[in-house]
Amino acid sequence: MTSLESMAAGDHQIALSVRAHDRVGRRRTDQAWLDETWADPETRVLLLAGGRFPVSADRTAVDWRSPDQAPAGQRVFLGEQHGVARFAVLLDEPPGDAEAERWAGFRAVGPNLSVDDAGLLVHAVALAEWHLAHRHCPRCGGRLETAAAGHVLTCPDCGKQQFPRTDPAVIMLVTDGERALLGRQPSWPEGRYSTLAGFVDPGESLEQAVAREVAEEVGVEVTDVTYFGNQPWPFPASLMVGFMARAVTTEINVDGEEIEHARWFSREEMRAEAEAGTLVLPGGISISRSLIEAWYGGPLPGSW
Repeated sequence: MTSLESMAAGDHQIALSVRAHDRVGRRRTDQAWLDETWADPETRVLLLAGGRFPVSADRTAVDWRSPDQAPAGQRVFLGEQHGVARFAVLLDEPPGDAEAERWAGFRAVGPNLSVDDAGLLVHAVALAEWHLAHRHCPRCGGRLETAAAGHVLTCPDCGKQQFPRTDPAVIMLVTDGERALLGRQPSWPEGRYSTLAGFVDPGESLEQAVAREVAEEVGVEVTDVTYFGNQPWPFPASLMVGFMARAVTTEINVDGEEIEHARWFSREEMRAEAEAGTLVLPGGISISRSLIEAWYGGPLPGSW
């Protein structure tokens, strides 16, 4: 039996959680340096529109551009990677020509991207989602203006500054020792199951959120909530904090809204059904997959 302690933080590499670039935050307010860097033909630029970006023909890499190839748009500085400055340009729409066929969303190509490209993309996508959702000052309604190379929004009317927001969410694998509990949402295709998850309430600790969400979604009481790892998930602005938890009760009573069905899986059942395709597990880019395979003890076939 695999203990919760053996799956402690730091034991597993979680996708999107590797430090892929130096954000060089001190340079965000150095406009002269930013202008000089943008003029450097070695600088690389990511084009981003509606969550889509240009990719290579084999869809395994971002098609980075030079600054002179970038159309007009909101420019944000991402940082430096291997000594090369990286920017993103946020566009309203992808190009309306044949090139648009070479644009893709992160969910579609993310599992195929290198750690370097994926790390820069989650930074850029998170900023793009924030800019899209924050155009007016929440205090006075004034039109917000960009500062700090895209990392701050300032209201010219009242002076209030807005900073990128991240919503903490817990995602957890509940086990009873020999079995793991997975659930499925009503909108998912038949056979698709994943770990349970939910947002943290105001004034609530992460561990309290784990226990509450599991009880609300499937009616199971848990204890021994153990931190596993975390993953940025900018769709639109979450930080997924992963946990293992031990079930105190095992009877399932789903809420019927967020969770349509849940069940316990032994390791043997999980492997056999995944191989048969009747159980479809989360993709490798999700921390859900890391949680499940850490408990299982190795890779599992199939994914969505």
